[in-house]
Order: sequence, then C-alpha cells, then structure tokens
Amino acid sequence: MSTQNPVFIPGPTNIPDSVRKACDMPTLDHRSPAFARLFRPAVEGVRRVLRMEEGEIIVIPSTGTGGWEAAITNTLSPGDTVLAARFGMFSHRWIDLCQRHKLDVEIIETPWGEGAPLAALARVLRADKTGHIKAVLATHNETATGVKSDIAGIRAVLDAAAHPAMLFVDGVSSIGSMPFDFAGWGVDIAVAGSQKGFMLPAGLAILGLSPKAIMAMETARLPRTYFDFKDMLAAYARGGYPYTPAVGLIAGLAHSIDLLESEGLEAVYARHHRLAEGVRRAVFAWGMTPYAASAELYSDTVTAVKVPEGCDGTALVQLAASKYGMAFGVGLGEVAGKVFRIGHLGMLTEAMMLSGLSVAEMCMADLGWPVRLGSGVAAAQEYYRGTVPALAQAAE
Repeated sequence: MSTQNPVFIPGPTNIPDSVRKACDMPTLDHRSPAFARLFRPAVEGVRRVLRMEEGEIIVIPSTGTGGWEAAITNTLSPGDTVLAARFGMFSHRWIDLCQRHKLDVEIIETPWGEGAPLAALARVLRADKTGHIKAVLATHNETATGVKSDIAGIRAVLDAAAHPAMLFVDGVSSIGSMPFDFAGWGVDIAVAGSQKGFMLPAGLAILGLSPKAIMAMETARLPRTYFDFKDMLAAYARGGYPYTPAVGLIAGLAHSIDLLESEGLEAVYARHHRLAEGVRRAVFAWGMTPYAASAELYSDTVTAVKVPEGCDGTALVQLAASKYGMAFGVGLGEVAGKVFRIGHLGMLTEAMMLSGLSVAEMCMADLGWPVRLGSGVAAAQEYYRGTVPALAQAAE
C-alpha cells in the first residue's frame, strides 16, 4: 500500500507532519522537571477539548481498550451491576470486557444501526429502585455502524430517574472530532485514544474523571496495578509517572491540541460535519445508504456504507488496498461483508476526501457494482463547492 495516499479508515488516522516531528524527540528524563513542563500542557489541553470544569485527566500508555479497562477497574468491584446497550462491535467489546472482570452486565439488545435506546434505558433505570446499577456504559460513536448516540439524552434519563449510577462514555472515535461536553452532559468517565481525533500514533489511552468517579475509587475492589489511578494521580502531584511514560507521544499530544485549538474546536467540528455530509451525499448518489437507521444518528467521523444485494463490502476494501494502495474499513461482526466503512476524521480536507471517494468508485466499477463512475464524486464536489469556507475567512 502506498504511504503517499491518505487512509480512510476510522482510525488510526492520518498524522500531520508537524505532529510526527513533535513526537520525534531525544530521550528525556521522565523524572525530571523537564518532563513535568512537557506533560502539564498536554493534560490541560485535554481538559479543554473535553470541556471539563473539574475532575482529573489520566493519560496512560495504552489504547482505548486499556482505557475501558482502567475505567471499570478503578471504580467498580466484583459482582457490581452495570447497564449497557449492545448495538455494534465496540459496545459489544466493552460489555465483553466487563463480563471478563466478573461484573454483572445488564444488556439491552439493540438492532445494529440504532443508537443508545433512551426509552429502554429509562425503563431499566426507573425500575432499579435500590440503585443496584453502579454505572451506565455508553458508546458515543459506534465505529462499526457509523452511529452516534445522544449522551446528553442518557444523562437526562439518569436524572429523570434520580438514579445515582455513574455515566461512562466511550468517546474513542468522537473526542477531538465531534462536539463533546463532559461537564454539560454530566459524564463521569470519558475514554479517548491518541490515534483518532488527536491525530497521533496509537499508544495513549486518555481519560477524564469526574469528582464522583474519583470518589468511587475509594471503594472499588477490582484488581489493578498498571492502570491504578491512585498511583497515577500521586505521581502526577510530583510531576511524573509511576512508571515510564510515552514521552514522545505526550509531546505530540500537546502539539496536536495546539493544532486543534489553532483551527478552533468549533471549526474542527464543522469541518468533520462538512466532510461527512459530502460522503453521505456521494453514498446516496451511488444508490446506496449509510447503515445508520436515521439521519439524526449519522456519525461525523465514519460512514458505514450498506452495499447492494449480492455485493461484498470486504471485496471492495481488499481491492482498494491491493490495486490502488488506499485503505477503507471492512465491516465488523454482524455487518461483515454487508458494509464497507469510510473514515472521515482527523487530518483530512475536502480535496483528500474526494480522492477517497474516487477510488471507492473505481473499485465498484472494477467489481461490476451498479454504480456510474463520477456520480458520487460529483455529488460531494457540488456540496463542498457551496460549503467550504474561503481560506482568508477561515484564517480570520
């Protein structure tokens, strides 16, 4: 696969040259004041991206999956009950992780293509008069199906039921690319990863903790060592880590946040929405639809394209890689072969997006799918022409 071509998978994302250079640094003594000076801007930058008013930021050498594990092991005990809806591969994996840790997971089975089912969550929470449920798990952006969920709505459901459960949110494929309001949505733990909206290589799990989550650490009895937040926070107070940190990635994180804030977070979110809408218009022009069940569920970071009957989405992804040197995402789990996924997050422009759409069309033509070359690209071009801000305006 050509390294000159951008990738259109929903993460890891394309890495800006300046971020790569920021990660490329000489060895630094991570127990020295120099590391503390490097680390603090990264932590405070994450706080601003999450829109946190209080609480703590934890940055762990890991991935989003490690972040999920850290969230539950630091706040819960064996046998605790958590509530989760299963509506895609990543909500399923978080449920599986909880079950392996001997938690009692109350699962609301939800059709793939739907988002978090607010009415069903409300029924379960209202019925739990004793507060048996300790946490609600929510996947903000289900990467397998291109579906976003209403996190503010889940908080409203919790509040309406006067339920004390904590709200844990998987924001791995949304944070840094789509609006996220930790304080406004009443989130207790948010989990992100370095390799998506932050445009870094994989290797950091990034978490925001509310005061309520920090209090839960006092009674949590699930085992943890590497992921122990108490150890992390005690070391942070001394300006360091309880073990060797990923110094280069942390330097890159601080620089990535500088880039996001230089563009302006609202402009970043608008760019992602614009890119996504152009992709969706291309999909409709191909005579196909996103897998998401309705427009209000459409993700702004990934579109799962439902392929025509008799076509194989995996075959398109494989052909794009082998013939054109370009990466798209395969369908996962229940939608394997039924979709291919177009990632449109991180370091992407409209011009880059058009290159991905054109390659997807060529693959469809090569495979004999019923698509007219240029149809989707033209639909996206027409949309982008009318919505891309002029460079002079964008710089003001």
